[in-house]
Amino acid sequence: MTSPLTATPADHEMLDLEKHDCVERVQWVLNTPKPPGLGHELMETAVSWRNKIPFLNKRSGWKDELFSMLQAIFPILSWCQNYKITEFKHDLMAGLTLASLCIPQSIGYATLAKLDPQYGLYTSVVPPLIYAVMGTSREIAIGPVAVISLLLSSMVQKLENPVTNPIAYQKLVLTATFFAGTFQAIFGLFRSGFLVDFLSHAAIVGFMAGAAIVIGLQQLKGLLGITHFTNKTDVISVMKAVWSSFHHPWNPHNFILGCSFLIFILITRFLGRRNRKLFWLPAVAPLISVILATLIVFLTKADKHGVKILKHIKGGLNPSSVRQLQFNGPHVGEVTKIGLIVAIIALTEAIAVGRSFAAVKGYHLDGNKEMVAMGFMNIIGSFTSCYVATGSFSRTAVNFGAGCETAVSNIVMAITVFISLELFTRLLYYTPIAILASIILSALPGLIDLNEAYNIWKVDKLDFLACLGAFLGVLFATVEIGLLVAVTISFAKIILVSIRPGTETLGRLPGSDVFGNVNQYPMAVKTPGILIMRLKSALLCFANANFVRERIMKWVIEVEKDSKGNAEKTIQVVILDISNLTDIDTSGIASLEELHKNLDSNGMKLAIASPRWQVVHKLKLANFVGKIGGRVYLSVAEAMDFLPI
Repeated sequence: MTSPLTATPADHEMLDLEKHDCVERVQWVLNTPKPPGLGHELMETAVSWRNKIPFLNKRSGWKDELFSMLQAIFPILSWCQNYKITEFKHDLMAGLTLASLCIPQSIGYATLAKLDPQYGLYTSVVPPLIYAVMGTSREIAIGPVAVISLLLSSMVQKLENPVTNPIAYQKLVLTATFFAGTFQAIFGLFRSGFLVDFLSHAAIVGFMAGAAIVIGLQQLKGLLGITHFTNKTDVISVMKAVWSSFHHPWNPHNFILGCSFLIFILITRFLGRRNRKLFWLPAVAPLISVILATLIVFLTKADKHGVKILKHIKGGLNPSSVRQLQFNGPHVGEVTKIGLIVAIIALTEAIAVGRSFAAVKGYHLDGNKEMVAMGFMNIIGSFTSCYVATGSFSRTAVNFGAGCETAVSNIVMAITVFISLELFTRLLYYTPIAILASIILSALPGLIDLNEAYNIWKVDKLDFLACLGAFLGVLFATVEIGLLVAVTISFAKIILVSIRPGTETLGRLPGSDVFGNVNQYPMAVKTPGILIMRLKSALLCFANANFVRERIMKWVIEVEKDSKGNAEKTIQVVILDISNLTDIDTSGIASLEELHKNLDSNGMKLAIASPRWQVVHKLKLANFVGKIGGRVYLSVAEAMDFLPI
């Protein structure tokens, strides 16, 4: 900068021009129009909803608007117009492949949910049909899944015993399904998808891994042919039940049969991964296992020698279950809570699966429409003897690998399962329960993601704590406690970050007007007499205002101590960069006023740089801008150039 003693008239004129420009830019910040308030946002929302109602929107014909609204509700109306026969061929193959995996899995998951086997097949008929009409994913495969089946059985059996009172238990499961669907639909209609995010990715990883181990231990009952087994899901109770069973006579035929076909299924999966052309092999392996094992038991009369079998499976079309829903019983409150928990877990799993495969195909998945679709399919499912259905990762991977093009593959699968219900359920009479256990066990390794858990550990230790909490809670307590621990740790992390936001000291990067963190950029140059600090929080409010003020004063005091004996380094101005701050409340403004008073009493000035629209508007309303002498600047560089030091 030119010295005042050597400056020429031209230099003085240039300095005056720069000063005038800087003053004008400061006015840009201070004289902004009033930002839109809450009323304006509510009005915009109302107008957007009004424009979606055909008869109230006069910009175009009501018939066009009605059809557009129907397309929004039923996406099948959009893509079916251009549906081709070549796409149907792919969907037909994928649907049949999917059904071959779905039928044995559905029967197994129904037994895991402590329901009769046909309920799993019912759940693979109606919900996939509803989803195919209303869903936006092309690849996701709908039906019962292991985690939801475990979740329902572990919570509902605390209200009714599925062994001594199976009818009452089934009614509560169907009622929980209705409430789960209702919550899912409400989340989607009110665009409340953020509620699903309360279960963080890390928590889901831990929960899935813990649930997989618990499910695996539960299958020891079928694999070992144990008659009396605990209803508890924690690992200690299950292991005690298994250990006590060895003190009584037990039949090893169940174990030999189940393990033999488990090895067969795992080998086919290995071959399918090694050779993509054999993608169909691991998909049909469970069905082949059921057919062969049933034949073996039938031909050898193994059921007479201790091998436990399914026996009768009720066939036919899904019966109506409207009258079975319990809305005024003693357990309505508890069932509602169960429905909410199951709704969130089911949505989290389904949307995660759908988005993963949508990203591979390169299209957008509408989360709110997915919630509405899954909500209505579970509501209608509860009327047709179905329990909670959602997207299955293993079956979706099979659907994707089989080359599905659209949701028609779900329709093909549902029709195939319905035909099986009508014609083939009697053939499953001799199906050994050990085979169903082996099919469920074969699907569990996909739920345990050790690589992802390791990545979470590397990236964020608090996230890993949520992951570990969910895992240990499910494993050693109950499924609900595991979820509660994970959510509690996730909320604690959010609160910790929000009430203890970070601050950083800035310096000018050489040769530029960019200011960066001096710890991140050691080459950043500090200006003598000026302390530049930046808030790393998006909100300055009652929860963190005092902490921020104390943190800044602590920095000022430390810098002052370091500069004793060197007068030119004494702080004269503190510039607070609030570019990250999106909102501020009265407590935040009060803390800034107190900070200003503390600095002023020590002969220092406070300046504000890079304020957002809503923030500077509130500072003006509180007259804070006047109290600090109007020292509010467009950027830190502007403040550095304009402030007299």
